[in-house]
Amino acid sequence: MKIMRKIEVFGDSILKGIQINPFNRRYHVNNNIDIDMLSKKFSLNIVNRSKLGCTVTKGKLLLDKYLNETPDATAIVMDYGGNDCDFDWKSVSANPHLTHEPNTPIGVFKRVYTDMVDRIKGKGIRPVIANLPPIDPQRYFDWLCKGLNKANIMHWLEDVNTIYRFQEFYSRTVEEIARGTEALLVDLRGAFLSERTLSRFLCEDGIHPNTEGQRLITQEFTRFCAAVPALAT
Repeated sequence: MKIMRKIEVFGDSILKGIQINPFNRRYHVNNNIDIDMLSKKFSLNIVNRSKLGCTVTKGKLLLDKYLNETPDATAIVMDYGGNDCDFDWKSVSANPHLTHEPNTPIGVFKRVYTDMVDRIKGKGIRPVIANLPPIDPQRYFDWLCKGLNKANIMHWLEDVNTIYRFQEFYSRTVEEIARGTEALLVDLRGAFLSERTLSRFLCEDGIHPNTEGQRLITQEFTRFCAAVPALAT
């Protein structure tokens, strides 16, 4: 008989399963990441604590609360960076000639995320972190500019692909953290980039995976679990 292993998930809207409601064009939970299948196939008890809009600093507060109680997880999966690398676009729109920092500056992001991994390891729990699914910069630019001064934001960006590069930088930093701490890495980015047409897997906002994108995430987690003996047996 396989032993049931408990997996705690701390992340943002990607693993929360947020999509855009096609009727009112608002964010809502429509999670098609097949947790039930993963649970049954690999004898896992998966608890998803992911939250919309969560940054790594907010995630650390949630993680610390969990670890300070009586943690009973075999592994903790984390997925942060998408909100951290984003900007206060209202402020950018109003002041395009000023310097604007991401929600979580990269140095803070790396330090806090590394500390979270170290805390998990200190509790005898296996840390697993996921890199970031790629975004469609033009879609996201059009989405974020609603109600704002599009020309001012473009003046500050200079190039719409700047959005993509910022997000990629944070994703690569996640990979660097995984290497430096010997945390396990789930390559969500690779799963999306291996597909021929990226936009097919993203919602209208260009950043949240749609149902097809969530199925890619399921496939990557299935591959990952099968490759990790501590989770697959």
